[in-house]
Amino acid sequence: MAASAESLTVPQTDEARARRDGFADRLFRRIVAGAGIFVLITLAGIAFTTLWGGREAFATFGFKFLVSSDWDTVGKQFGALAPVYGTLVTAAIALLIAVPVSFGIALYLTEVAPTWLRGPVSSAIELLAGIPSIIYGMWGLFVFVPIMGKYVIPWLNDHLGELPVLGALFRGPPMGLGMLTAGIVLAIMVIPFISSVMREVFLTVPTRLKESAYALGSTTWEVAWDIVLPYTRTAVIGGVFLGLGRALGETMAVTFVLGNVHRLSLSLLEPGNSIAATIANEFAEADSEIFRSSLIALAFLLFVVTFIVLMIAKLMLRQMEKREGKV
Repeated sequence: MAASAESLTVPQTDEARARRDGFADRLFRRIVAGAGIFVLITLAGIAFTTLWGGREAFATFGFKFLVSSDWDTVGKQFGALAPVYGTLVTAAIALLIAVPVSFGIALYLTEVAPTWLRGPVSSAIELLAGIPSIIYGMWGLFVFVPIMGKYVIPWLNDHLGELPVLGALFRGPPMGLGMLTAGIVLAIMVIPFISSVMREVFLTVPTRLKESAYALGSTTWEVAWDIVLPYTRTAVIGGVFLGLGRALGETMAVTFVLGNVHRLSLSLLEPGNSIAATIANEFAEADSEIFRSSLIALAFLLFVVTFIVLMIAKLMLRQMEKREGKV
């Protein structure tokens, strides 16, 4: 009789546990699905809000808003070309500097540096990532801008400004403020992010692969270029575009050192403007609906530019995965 009662209890217990586990699993799936849907709703809400806020500017100026560099707050004529141009140029300069430096830092920490030095250097990089952007901006304005104006820009004018084609990029007044200065400050800001990602993914490379390459007589550079980088290429590109996203949306540091002038110039030494800096500087002074709508329209364009950049990164990663047979 006791055995019969026990045989009835065990199946009932298993059935109750299965129901409980099923309910918990369904609840978990709904919670994480809700989190994912929340992200999509938030993204769509931000895009729609900025588009709706900028509707008056788009309706008034139309396509001219995208291709015009006019920014006349008195005459109520606004164009987004100069801020968009400044945003893209400064971000491009930042990447040109930050990517190779970050690669060198990550390679040094994973392949070259002695063990006792890796911890302090890694901590210093993380500390740089945690510094507020306004500190970078103040440092750039009071320390870096005078150095650029006194030493770097005169040297660029004398040595590169006379070149036939590239010379136009390096001719300008020795003010210190400008797109090149802003790009260098942005590079210093994004280096910690890119180098940290590269370092972490470099550490995932199996040790046996690198040891095999060293055993065949490869140098450290050959191991890094032929083994480490191809193995982690997808993640490295993702880290680079993560840094690019930070550079595109940076506000305070760029505001301090860019010059904040609505003007298109081929020279990297001339002052310029960016979307984020324009919004930060002028939103409080927007004294008309069309002025305010133009600034919100700039915010929508910044959203679109960032979205396009990240979409390109995603497509590049997907194409690489297809070539590697992972998709």
